[in-house]
Amino acid sequence: MEERKVVREGTNSAEPPRDRPVRVYADGIYDLFHFGHARALEQAKKLFPNTYLLVGCNNDEDTHKYKGKTVMTDKERYESLRHCRWVDEVIPDAPWVVTQDFLDKHEIDYVAHDSLPYADATGSGKDVYEFVKSIGKFKETKRTDGISTSDLIMRIVKDYNQYVTRNLDRGYTRKELGVSYVKEKRLRMNMGLKKLREKVKKHQEKIQIVAKTATVRRNEWVENADRLVAGFLEMFEERCHKMGTAIKDRIQERLRGQHLIGFIYDKEDDDDYYYDDEC
Repeated sequence: MEERKVVREGTNSAEPPRDRPVRVYADGIYDLFHFGHARALEQAKKLFPNTYLLVGCNNDEDTHKYKGKTVMTDKERYESLRHCRWVDEVIPDAPWVVTQDFLDKHEIDYVAHDSLPYADATGSGKDVYEFVKSIGKFKETKRTDGISTSDLIMRIVKDYNQYVTRNLDRGYTRKELGVSYVKEKRLRMNMGLKKLREKVKKHQEKIQIVAKTATVRRNEWVENADRLVAGFLEMFEERCHKMGTAIKDRIQERLRGQHLIGFIYDKEDDDDYYYDDEC
């Protein structure tokens, strides 16, 4: 049996059911599905401890009519939503304005969206969520700053030439990219100049590396040469000292030998003289 919704006095908010999951509905275009979308759906999913999240996505016809051209087709946008972890059910061809018949058909308890007013299809500037707000079934979610489909498209438009050049380099034709013959040639020329500059830059970096390496090795060679010369001089000085000491010792030995021989001869002469006197 369907539970009757009660609107609290003073709060203008319908009371959620307690005997089943709360059925929360979130809708949107969800073009170029990004983490800002995912965070909004996460908030909707976590509005209640037990939530069944239904997500409605507008088709191409309504979106192009009321808001503008999309990057992704409606089929692609439906499929993106089906792969979001917070979504329990995707409702394709969602209405631009939520009505009581739509709420009843899908047994929706609450509608979740950010609080910014969105124009309805009448052109009168009315908020598309005016009805659900008036019956107390609107739950506000917060937008994520710094990310939106419009921001993503602006990034692409801002760097349009770079993306066209990238796709030309990947094999796309100018017709597939919607560019003229002259623009294609100009972009390809710029692409060639860019690659040439990159090659020159790489060669310059290699030359700088070689120069730095040569300087380091030259410094190492000078330091090693200084050590070798100092070691050689130290060894030469030590050997000269040893050689001088050896020569000195030899000279002293010879001098001592000659002095001893002279002493012996002098003594023999004295003995002969003594014998002559005695005879």
